[in-house]
Amino acid sequence: MRPVRVLCGAARHEWGPLLRNVRATLAVQRLRAIPMTIAAVCLTALLQVVQNQPWGFGAVHRLGAVRAEDPLWAALLRTPLSLFVPALDLPVWGALVQILVVFGTAEICLGRWRTLLIAYVATLAGTLYARIGVALGPDMVFGLPASDARVVDTGPSAAVVGLAVYVCYVYRARFTGALVIAAMVAEVFVKDNLAGKEHLVAIGAVLVLCVRATRRDRRRDQDLRPGSGTRSGAPPIRS
Repeated sequence: MRPVRVLCGAARHEWGPLLRNVRATLAVQRLRAIPMTIAAVCLTALLQVVQNQPWGFGAVHRLGAVRAEDPLWAALLRTPLSLFVPALDLPVWGALVQILVVFGTAEICLGRWRTLLIAYVATLAGTLYARIGVALGPDMVFGLPASDARVVDTGPSAAVVGLAVYVCYVYRARFTGALVIAAMVAEVFVKDNLAGKEHLVAIGAVLVLCVRATRRDRRRDQDLRPGSGTRSGAPPIRS
């Protein structure tokens, strides 16, 4: 029984603050706490239905399909919608569950706009990397074969991975964050494809945001310390 108690204690330490925040918010606001997540799930389901119709496939891919061979301006315009276009070679229910769980948790814990920002930074980092990787070529360490320039690059996976890492960082769930990163590294070794490498690039971009957030918080704490700035030792006033 002792190993079980140790594991339960470690789980409470790892996920306790996060789960308490999510549970308390949902208990009070219910689905009103995650309107953006619900909209994202509905949009993804709608795009899945439309792109599987003969009349809708072309329209969805003209508006939301990103390839490294496309002009940069077109890729940048399509990137926001591409996040919600499910990949055709993967089951759509996986994308819907990822969005509901990870986006919902991030919306509660980080706020709507920060969640969107991190999701798009992660997605855009992967999109831009595909172009750089193809330009480098397969002989370079981070290079990609020319055939990857024609791969349709859609779906929420890069955003989901980036948000998961950022939430783990904010709530100090270090083991879970390390496990997510290790899983993405293992994915590249097991299945060396464009998606796996984009996930690693998305994680790198989000880690840069984490470092920037830490520095900003440190500067803010220093400004609020007694004796800092022009307060001449007076305690800081907080609204």
